[in-house]
Amino acid sequence: MPKLQIKHPDRKASTGAYSDGVLIDGWLYVAGQGPLDLATGTVLSGSIEEETRSTLQNVAKILAAGGCGFDDVVKATVHLADIKDFDRFNATYAEFFQGIRPVRTTVQSGLGLGIKVEIDVVAKVPSKTNS
Repeated sequence: MPKLQIKHPDRKASTGAYSDGVLIDGWLYVAGQGPLDLATGTVLSGSIEEETRSTLQNVAKILAAGGCGFDDVVKATVHLADIKDFDRFNATYAEFFQGIRPVRTTVQSGLGLGIKVEIDVVAKVPSKTNS
């Protein structure tokens, strides 16, 4: 199976030379997402909770475009501008992942544009069954 580019359905603004997602061999790799309005490329600044929700909503749209949901995510990498935001970030993140949560790495990073959080994920595309 050749790799297939997956696009965020709202993307109109260019935010860099990368794919939003790449689907290959039953796996969906979602590029790092932040709290952006992808129609305009504008940062949606707010509290760590607001930025985490916005970021995960962007992740959700790419997952859906690739035939996945949060239950299919097996790995997440999280970059926080300030690791002191971890507890508040984690509580918001937990709202999106129920059941068996993905493995995760969370680190403090120098993030551009003044954003507080960036998240990338890897998901296993569910196999289709004939019903």
